Amino acid sequence: EVKLVESGGGSVQAGGSLRLSCTVSGFRLDDSKMDWYRQAPGHECELVSGRSSDGITSYPDSMKGRFTISQDVAKNTMYLHMHNLRPADPAVSYCAGLSLTGRWMSPGSVCLPFGYWGQGPKVSVSS
Repeated sequence: EVKLVESGGGSVQAGGSLRLSCTVSGFRLDDSKMDWYRQAPGHECELVSGRSSDGITSYPDSMKGRFTISQDVAKNTMYLHMHNLRPADPAVSYCAGLSLTGRWMSPGSVCLPFGYWGQGPKVSVSS
């Protein structure tokens, strides 16, 4: 079954850190473009990081310094390391497997009309 299962959400004090995990089933992690998006209520999805299928990682300028991705190939799991979290940070973060064999995958989500997506566990940052 193709699915992405996220874990690691929870509550943290401002300035703290959390690590989200995204375990992929149904395809190999390193065969797919893997991105992370976050979303605040009433706002558009925001790209946190991108990882191409050939391993190239990129971050929007606004995300550099506080967010880092890594992977455990043996566990077929991608990680999002979040540091210096702020109450204003969007509460929901999604991992997504977007493309495979050069094609965008179905079924999409509220963020993009393609890709397989994690369930988006909530991250609550208190001041």
